Formats: sequence, C-alpha cells, structure tokens
Amino acid sequence: MKQRRFVLMLFLAVGVSSAAWAQMKSIQEFGVLPTNAASVNAENLQKAIDWATRSGAALYIEPVEVPYPIDGGIVLKKNVSLVGANGPTPRGTRHPDAKRPVGSVFNITDASKPFIVVESGTRIEGIQFWYSEQELDNPAEVIPYPPTIQVNKTAFTQGVKLADLTFYGEYVAMDFNADPTFKCELILIEHCYGYPLSGEFIRIDYCYDIPRFLHCHVNPAIMREIGFRFSKAVIDSVVDRKTFAYSVNHTDNAQLIDIFTFATWGGIHLGEESYGQLTNFNLDCVAVGILKQGANTKNRNWQIAQGSIIANAGNTLEETRPIIIEGQGHTALSNVEAFSGGNGALTNLEKSYDFLWVKGDKRLTISLFGCRMRNYTAADPMTVDNPKAVIQAVACVDHNEELYNRIIQPK
Repeated sequence: MKQRRFVLMLFLAVGVSSAAWAQMKSIQEFGVLPTNAASVNAENLQKAIDWATRSGAALYIEPVEVPYPIDGGIVLKKNVSLVGANGPTPRGTRHPDAKRPVGSVFNITDASKPFIVVESGTRIEGIQFWYSEQELDNPAEVIPYPPTIQVNKTAFTQGVKLADLTFYGEYVAMDFNADPTFKCELILIEHCYGYPLSGEFIRIDYCYDIPRFLHCHVNPAIMREIGFRFSKAVIDSVVDRKTFAYSVNHTDNAQLIDIFTFATWGGIHLGEESYGQLTNFNLDCVAVGILKQGANTKNRNWQIAQGSIIANAGNTLEETRPIIIEGQGHTALSNVEAFSGGNGALTNLEKSYDFLWVKGDKRLTISLFGCRMRNYTAADPMTVDNPKAVIQAVACVDHNEELYNRIIQPK
C-alpha cells in the first residue's frame, strides 16, 4: 500500500491526474510476478489486457528487482496502455548486487512468437525488454528472435504510441510492416534505444497518414551499465546482414527527426513508395548512410537536412557510400556532411568511395546546398550513373576544402 501511495504521488507530481491514476492497475494485481514461470506471466498479462480493453485502462508494469519472465504471443488489444516506471535507459539499469536490469523489465526468452502485437489506440511506454539468453560473443549462436513489438497484420491498426523503451539483445525491435490489405496509420515511435542483431530497429511499410520516428538511438553499447557487451565479431555480423536500422516504405509524409545509428550496414532506407522529411541525424560506422528511392515524380520526394554520415563499414570501397539515390522524384539535401575514419568497435575501411551515388535510367532531380564532403577516394564526390539525372550542388565543400558547385543536366 505504501508503494502504491508513493507511485500515486509521483504520477501527480509529473502531471498525471488522479483520474488517470484510478484507471491504472499494477500487473501484479493480475498475477504477473517475477517469481512466476514465463508461460504463467504471459497468460496473466493477457488476462489483464483483456480486462483493460473495455475501459481503455492503463496497466502499470510495477518495477522489480528481478525482471518478469514472460513468453511471447501477447496481443495488446484496442485502447490499452502498458506503462512502466523507466525513461529510456541507453546504457541499461543495473541491480546493485547482480548483472541484470531492474525496474519495469520483461525478460523474454521465447524464440517462437513476437513478444507483443499491437492493435489500435494502444501505448507502450517506460519499459525495458531484456533477452537474457541472447548470444553476446559468437555470431553463429545469435538467436533470431521474432520482433519484440509487431503491428497487427490481420486488421487495420491506427494510433499507436511507443515511447521511452529500451531493448537489450533483441533481433528486430519494432516491426510495423503491415499487410497491404490492413494498412496502419499514425504510428508514433519516440525516445527508443537498442541494438538489433538483425540490424533492423524500426521497419514500417504500408503506413498512411504520417508515421513518426523521433529521437531514436541504435548502439551496441546498450548494455554497458549492466556489464554486458557485444563482441566485435557479433557487431561485424550485424553489419554483414546488409539491412537498414530504419526502413520506411508505402508511407505518406513520414517524419524522421533526431535519428542515430552505429554499426549497422545501412542507416536509413527511404523506399520507392515513400515521401517525407528527415532532419537532425547521425549515421555512424555504416556502409550506406541513406538509400533514397522513388517510384514517381509527383510526390516521391524527400527533404533531408542537418545530418552527418560516417560511411566506412562496407566490405569494399565500391559498396561504401554515404548517400545513394535512384528511381524517380526529388531529393533536397541541405547541410548534410559525410566524413570517414577508423573505429575499433568494428571492422572498417576508414573511408568511403564517394559522397553521393546516383543510379538508374529514369529522370530524377537532386539539389544540394551547404554539404560538406570528406574522406572519399573517388576523383569527384558525386558518382552519376544515371544519364537522365538533373543535379545542382551549391556552396558545398569537397575533400580539398574547396568550394564545390556543379550543375548536371541530361545531354
């Protein structure tokens, strides 16, 4: 009772009303306990969700010293919130006497099912997901867990908020690749941290009406505070999967702001059926920073600004490219820099082939303003293998620290 009163006072202090608190019940009241078997906790958490869906209640993931063991296959039904005590914990929480995270933590060992599938009007916030049996040293023994959080692929899903989440040892963190028949909408993901061993942190497909990725961070040092680390061999194996940390396709006006990744093959894939804005980003130790594609000239356009790319992690120089653009549509690059160098955390080339590689055989347009281009080995920072590309670079700076202004038009 004392703990419950304390939590109530805490929620009131941060502006959560007493009415909202009255709708929040601890999962322990439904028999989700750190001493239970994982199957029992999964069954009891589902019962709690089934209760909460009728009223739109929130379930409180009461913090514990020993994380809750839990199986996958849970469905977060409409209207339900799962709320924990933690903000994002980018280096981990740690018990004072043991190498394990503490707080609102689920310990997931089920490799057969996604941990949780989300329906419309749902929220997951302030929770840590720990895969305690994940391999840290030997790439051949990495467990390819299903996604931690997955969109419902058999019904329309609208309005999902994922915030202040941390993932330890996941394979795919958030899978919002919807079925084309059951598209999703208004997916908000913010302040989430992890290092997916597939290289895929957030993937979203067939999401209309503004998906948002805000303030998200991918880094293999995610468990440093707990006392765990991924070996260089495991990190290299993540890069070798040739996946992208963030992937967007079949979306309208996607918003990506303050996005970071380290030691994945690709930073951000902007698919051929997407458009939107990407701003304030850092893509560190990647082979390809941004791959932008486009399937038409009407609205397959991206505005990309205020970011840096350190492309050095390809197996060859020819596949180490900060930016690749192909297909159709327009790309506006403003104040984007690329530089390379060595990093002992992974195998790398310490340089890139060029700054921008333009591919394909269809007309596309590109504008560059104020871009800084460095540590590339090609004679020119732009490799143009598309005879129909229209490109203008203004007030850019090349690797000789000289102004770079160039116009390219079809012959």
